Amino acid sequence: MLIHRAQLEENERHSLAAYALCSGDSRGRRQLEPEARYRTAFQRDRDRIVHAAAFRRLEYKTQVFVNEAGDYFRTRLTHTLEVAQIGRSLARALACNEDLVEAICLAHDLGHPPFGHAGEQALDALLAQQGGFNHNLQSYRIVTVLEQRYPHWQGLNLTLETLEGIAQHDSNFDRSQLVGINAQGGASLEAQIAHIADELAYNAHDLDDGLHSQLLQPEQLQSLALWRQAADAVGWRGSQVLDALSRHQIIRELLGICVEDVLQETQRQLAQHQPSCAQALQQLAEPLVRQSPDFRAQSAALKAFLEQSLYRHSRIMRMQARAQRITHALFTSMQAEPLLLPAGYRARLDADPLQLVIADYIACMTDRSALRDYQQLYAHHSLD
Repeated sequence: MLIHRAQLEENERHSLAAYALCSGDSRGRRQLEPEARYRTAFQRDRDRIVHAAAFRRLEYKTQVFVNEAGDYFRTRLTHTLEVAQIGRSLARALACNEDLVEAICLAHDLGHPPFGHAGEQALDALLAQQGGFNHNLQSYRIVTVLEQRYPHWQGLNLTLETLEGIAQHDSNFDRSQLVGINAQGGASLEAQIAHIADELAYNAHDLDDGLHSQLLQPEQLQSLALWRQAADAVGWRGSQVLDALSRHQIIRELLGICVEDVLQETQRQLAQHQPSCAQALQQLAEPLVRQSPDFRAQSAALKAFLEQSLYRHSRIMRMQARAQRITHALFTSMQAEPLLLPAGYRARLDADPLQLVIADYIACMTDRSALRDYQQLYAHHSLD
């Protein structure tokens, strides 16, 4: 038996909640094209993102530790996959569109430059006169302009619902510049899920990597309520050695506790507001997918701890200083001599400002390719 797209769409109508976005109700794509026979519109979006070159490059982009730091630290790709897994779990439990959530999650970090937030901060400073650099906006640029996989249009030609979810993800740029989508409206429940899945993933998994690297020590965590609750649940006491198995158990429990809280609080919000459809939900003033007040405070405490004790650890700060120096050197070298840009990027200079083209090129680089270019240009300089 073959299940065609029409049947998949009908299955969604019967199984999803009234507030979910059904693929059969999609407002479509900017460029008209025939629909797939055996995939819904949102499943097709997900597949296009997975096959994009920008998605493959995430394997060699920094999450917290640069790729060369070790094989078992998270990269931007493994972080993205973990966000998608959490997002799917939340979507399934809340009876909304799992495929749309997954597509937004998989695309949310495509625009991150090499070296994580250090690379982004460097590009933001270098582009200050042009409005700065924002990796969320860059993700949107990648899927709408920079990916070249089709003969008749730029980008991936994703559905408007997926584009809106990408544009609305933790954005602090002026979305009015994004033509053709309802970027000023409220986020769908699917986009809200993708946003909170990202927060849950990086809090838990950056903590895991910090402990694995031994930059963080278990005794530092005893003041954190989330840590104590998770450790107590698995029977680990602060006087014990935190071996790898215990660490995995605690991080898994911590993430599970947070997911459970989001589901319970979101269910309370849905019961209170009772949105009759996806459009009614998007008109609400506040997002419904959220943590309870107590857990929000506990998560904020964990985030503040990571900021102070991990992200500002001397070893991480040294990696970030090195990364910013490399990013700055590459940018200023190409600005002084545009012939250093690959031919495909130079071809855009008649239509786009030089600084934007350089930013697009650097943002598409991996840690590895940025280091390679730096070494080619500055072989006589030390990288340390």
